[in-house]
Amino acid sequence: MELREIAAFLQVAQLKSFSKAARALGYSQAAVTIQIKQLEQELGIHLFDRIGKQTILTHQGMVFYDHAAAVMREISCARAAVTESQELTGALTIGTIESICASIFPDLMEAFHKAHPKVKVSMVLDSPDVLLDRMNHNAIDFVYLLDQKIYDHRWVKVLEEPEDIVFVASSAHPLAGRKALELKELLPEPFLLTEKDASYRFVLDRYLTSMDLRIEPFLEIGNTEFIIRLLKNNAGISFLPEFSIKNEISAGHLAVLPVKDFHMHIWRQILYHKDKWVTREMDAFIRLAQEAP
Repeated sequence: MELREIAAFLQVAQLKSFSKAARALGYSQAAVTIQIKQLEQELGIHLFDRIGKQTILTHQGMVFYDHAAAVMREISCARAAVTESQELTGALTIGTIESICASIFPDLMEAFHKAHPKVKVSMVLDSPDVLLDRMNHNAIDFVYLLDQKIYDHRWVKVLEEPEDIVFVASSAHPLAGRKALELKELLPEPFLLTEKDASYRFVLDRYLTSMDLRIEPFLEIGNTEFIIRLLKNNAGISFLPEFSIKNEISAGHLAVLPVKDFHMHIWRQILYHKDKWVTREMDAFIRLAQEAP
């Protein structure tokens, strides 16, 4: 049994396709097919069923998958242990949402690039559901998102930090400076909100529905920076993670609108798939994110 056969098996299992696995490994499809057949002959079992265009693991294949993934993780750790002094030169694909990308990632990426200048980083921006699905298909190394607490046996969570979500407006807004506002006072105001599939927008809508209330925003957009620009021009009110506006608040451009008996928070989280081989590049970035203020 050769490591390249195990690696080929894992790629086919994760991508559910011989052709996609071949492209990922840089082999021909015929070469991958031969490697899987050799592995099946040595094990004396059938690893995959091909039904139509689908390639799925058999029961024996699923059992073998857990052991094969563990073997490759141990090899990766062993390799890292003897090459730890070497400079990181690999690649990293990170999935995140727009608000985190705009507010947290500039400083994080600057620090990471300074420490590991030869690592090539790719970032994918999308909704949490899409990012988690892409992570499940091994198209993303890990995701850094803002959502309600996520629990799933398929994923390993390495960061979970609560973040306040607040109503915010220009410091020149008539409601700015008030110490205690009623929620109903805000609702008639013009609102600029993220789209309905944004995690904190969903939480707000659900809360309002429970009180038989609703907001009709005059603008919905996924770009947090655009919303902040309009807020600074006193164009309305928004509902945003406090970390995304901390610089504008410190500069005096924006102000949090304190609503009586209203406290809402959500969690920044980093997750990767439990079967993912944690590369040195992944580990370095995750450690940096965990240590960031």
